[in-house]
Amino acid sequence: DPAEIVGTGPFTIESYDPGEYLVLRRNPDYWLRDSAGNRLPYLDTVNIDYVADLETELELFLAGDVDVHGVLGEEYADLKSREQEGDFTIHRRGPAFGSTFLTFNMNPGRDPDTGRPYLDPTLLEWFSNTAFRRAAAHSVDREAIIDQVLDGFGTPQWSSVSPSAGDFHNPDVPRFDYDPARARQILDDLGWRDTDGDGIREDRAGNALAFKLVTNSGNSVRERVSQIIARGLGDIGVQADVELIEFGDLVTQLTSTYDWQAMVIGFTGGSDPYSGIGLWHSTGNFHLWHPNQQQPATDWEALIDDLYVRASQELDHAKRVALYHRAQVIGAENVPLIYTAHAARLTAVRNGFGNATATLYGLFDTRYVYHLAS
Repeated sequence: DPAEIVGTGPFTIESYDPGEYLVLRRNPDYWLRDSAGNRLPYLDTVNIDYVADLETELELFLAGDVDVHGVLGEEYADLKSREQEGDFTIHRRGPAFGSTFLTFNMNPGRDPDTGRPYLDPTLLEWFSNTAFRRAAAHSVDREAIIDQVLDGFGTPQWSSVSPSAGDFHNPDVPRFDYDPARARQILDDLGWRDTDGDGIREDRAGNALAFKLVTNSGNSVRERVSQIIARGLGDIGVQADVELIEFGDLVTQLTSTYDWQAMVIGFTGGSDPYSGIGLWHSTGNFHLWHPNQQQPATDWEALIDDLYVRASQELDHAKRVALYHRAQVIGAENVPLIYTAHAARLTAVRNGFGNATATLYGLFDTRYVYHLAS
């Protein structure tokens, strides 16, 4: 019962239908007041609708049924021309905090019910090889992703922390840029060559370098990014078969069954790197490639664990920055996540709200937003 949930935030849960909607109701006992002594928030309710895909979201916004829409690059030119007639404004706020990336399953565990390994041992051997992951990183054409998927509204991503996070972002991490020739050389050096002339390499034991690459259906950005990644891998002799599945099934694979091979997914990120500790600390449930480790499986994961814990305890800002910078370097060197590009943050907002001024860190502070008098 939402009424039984204790919280101190500006809104409480009035009603919730999973996969359909969430209604937030103003908390009359919220502690914060504005400069005039009025208790925040100003809005009585915030209604959040869940939709099947990005196209439906756009349709609802154009129909006037929703007030906020995250604009895709391909939508920008058309929506920009409709600002006046639609009575909305598109805010441009630099690179997104979130990311879209390719990751490989490196979980050596076994299903406790069946005793079977979560991942075929051959695939585990490939994916756990840092040289293989670097070769895969060299096959990702980020400029094609920016041009073909983000319609030019994007920035190549190399670090786990967005440039929008200010000095927490480390611009000097190792980069495995798009270089198919270099990727092929790395695989050649591993002895993984196309011995039968079918265009797909084999490892030293004769196993074809082929696996399944999943992402969630209904997200056209991830679907198209997956296709570009698959083509890039194919160009270096690695076969990635793209499969689209429901988002709920994707999450189940990541957090419960662990029965996936390679995946394109993303994380939202934030203005402080600590928001990523559940992803980067080896004990985390969202340490995607090998979650819930009792002890760090590798030396580099142990180093990142230590850096994130120390940074979370450090009060000196410059020292925190240095710790997170080092963690970004180690993550980039070992490429457990192969980042693609930051989308530009483009958000359309109806003009009927006050205090809806966009900032670098957020679209607006919902506590202060109010309806303008009509």
